[in-house]
Amino acid sequence: MNRQLVLKSKERKEYLKDKKKKKILVLFTQIFILIAFLAIWEILANKGIIDSFMMSQPSRIWNTLINLGSQDLMKHIWVTVYETIVGFSIGTILGIGIAILLWWSDFLSKVLDPYLVVLNSLPKVALRTSYNNMGRSGNSGHNCNGSGNFISCNNT
Repeated sequence: MNRQLVLKSKERKEYLKDKKKKKILVLFTQIFILIAFLAIWEILANKGIIDSFMMSQPSRIWNTLINLGSQDLMKHIWVTVYETIVGFSIGTILGIGIAILLWWSDFLSKVLDPYLVVLNSLPKVALRTSYNNMGRSGNSGHNCNGSGNFISCNNT
């Protein structure tokens, strides 16, 4: 009986060793593919085979990231993360509150049911409330926020 346990543990160790080798091989292959892709992209852009204006090139992207890092990139990342956390928190709290309210009140649940079904079927970008510069064209004759909602377009 002990001999079977010893054999099983040896087999288990071999199995885990092979699994670890395969995992390392997969990781190195993924890294190699990434490096080869970036190198080929860079070479093709330098030789003019692909248009570096349309496809850029890895060295230009890296230089842009370095340049952005020296120009308040962390401040902008923090603002984005902060707004995401605050928006998610407000949405979650409001959603839970409305769900509890609808669960407690059968009358309110029945009254609001068709409206909630319609709101659920709308594309979520159509529910955007802020009026910002998304989709605005400087030379067009109208002013539209790009949300696909024709009500929010000011055709002047």
